Amino acid sequence: MRFDIITVLPGLLESPFAHSILQRAQKKGLCEIQVHNLRDYANNKHKSVDDYPYGGGSGMVMQIEPFAACIEQLQAERPYDEVIFMTPDGETLNQSIANNLSTKNNLMILCGHYKGIDQRIRDLYVTRELSIGDYVLSGGELPAAVLVDAVTRLIPGVLSDETSALSDSFQGGLLDAPVYTRPAEWRGHRVPDVLLSGNEAAINNWRDEQAMQRTRSRRPDLLDD
Repeated sequence: MRFDIITVLPGLLESPFAHSILQRAQKKGLCEIQVHNLRDYANNKHKSVDDYPYGGGSGMVMQIEPFAACIEQLQAERPYDEVIFMTPDGETLNQSIANNLSTKNNLMILCGHYKGIDQRIRDLYVTRELSIGDYVLSGGELPAAVLVDAVTRLIPGVLSDETSALSDSFQGGLLDAPVYTRPAEWRGHRVPDVLLSGNEAAINNWRDEQAMQRTRSRRPDLLDD
């Protein structure tokens, strides 16, 4: 699977993709992540990619020409299943969306900055708009990293235990049950006896009950859905 990320600040994405699961996924050849500097596609000597908004107002708007040049060059090299724009007013990213995107081959991700991007980029090139929450960040780089992480860990072979992702929170529409490890007792706090029983059926029932209780307490909206 390949991710092409277009950004004005490529340095912000160096660390998230250079460690842990994402690093191992790239080394295994299970995913490829390419970050493209939007300034390389600016057609002015200062390599600026923004300008004042028509109609006035505060902030600067990212111009259409650099984005169009980069997007069209990439599209000439390979087909893309989705061209995704990370934006606070997009569809909220969830596990179902991550599951779906993990079955794709090539994804392009656009990172906005400043006040936003020229609407024509969204109208002409973007096929999907995603948000990671109802708040505003300085740019789309961190949301892009979140999206890549959420999708990559679902690619077969990325996790050493492929069943792990299937039991994550939200996969079955519920939050995950509590988890424990050694020691079995710490400062008077014991691991639930059922988890030490070796009774797989009882353990599974306990986990199902705990998942339901946690979801009902913390995210009742998931049960409504």
